[in-house]
Amino acid sequence: MQYVIAAARNIGQHMTDYKVVVDKSTVPVGTADRVRAAIAEKLALRGVDTPFSLVSNPEFLKEGAALEDFMRPDRIVVGCDDEQAAHNMRALYAPLQRNHDRLIVMDIRSAELTKYAANAMLATRISFMNELANLAEKLGADIESVRRGIGSDPRIGYDFLYAGAGYGGSCFPKDVQALVKTAQDDAGICLKVLTAVEAANDAQKRVLGQKVLARFGADLTGKHFALWGLAFKANTDDMRKATSRDVIADLLAAGATVTAYDPVAMTEAKHCFPNEPRLTYADSQSAALEAADALVIVTEWREFRSPDFAAIKSALKTPVIFDGRNLYDPAQVRGMGFEYLAIGR
Repeated sequence: MQYVIAAARNIGQHMTDYKVVVDKSTVPVGTADRVRAAIAEKLALRGVDTPFSLVSNPEFLKEGAALEDFMRPDRIVVGCDDEQAAHNMRALYAPLQRNHDRLIVMDIRSAELTKYAANAMLATRISFMNELANLAEKLGADIESVRRGIGSDPRIGYDFLYAGAGYGGSCFPKDVQALVKTAQDDAGICLKVLTAVEAANDAQKRVLGQKVLARFGADLTGKHFALWGLAFKANTDDMRKATSRDVIADLLAAGATVTAYDPVAMTEAKHCFPNEPRLTYADSQSAALEAADALVIVTEWREFRSPDFAAIKSALKTPVIFDGRNLYDPAQVRGMGFEYLAIGR
């Protein structure tokens, strides 16, 4: 979500002079210019000459931690073209940055691009690590060791270097696609890196399903799988572009049945898979294991991190775990008698 705010310059004017435009989806570069033109057109039609300022104020709130991010922002980006607007925005955000000035002022188009660039960079790191994980698996290396090795370089750091089964949600997929399209349509440029990022992520979301097929065969008729985690990330019920949707679709297409459990996202999942008799839902993670041939983990919920492995092994027909988020130590889990198939490990 980004916000484009237009308000009368004179803060003492009537509230009716204030104009606020909120776009909750995509705000491509140039949106503020179109908003400015629309407001100017309306004012001209009314015969009103009210000076106003336009501000682009993109948000950087993580889903599942939005309130905390808003109250303790690591940066506040403000795009504007006059000092008074910047002053008003500083006053607006003053209660949230009493100990340190985190507000960065720039021109409007740069602020609009900053939002897309930030999400595109994070998506790039994820896809890069996922591709390295696939390579590590083929070469007999451990992507977790690689992550620690490269993350210790302060120029790289550890954030968003965790390999897994692909990113989802609304922000990363949408913003990568929007940036690629903006480059093509408005600048005549092909963003090759981001095009590859999206393609790599699309492929990564099928990796878990491919691992199951490689282990149990292309025809999964008569096979039943427990699936832990439906939301695209922990601490949310968001199923938009969730990897679980691809995994479930792949298993069902091969003839399998699935019982899924997620702490909060099962209602949303039922909207995504209406009238699908081969997909059922369990009331608990342990209940999902009943009569399953193997366990497939898709979302990194905290409650999945320290399970009762003895109970898991007892419940499964075969002690096989497909871990799409690398939650466990491979040596430990394999030492308990499991066949453990993770990402890049």
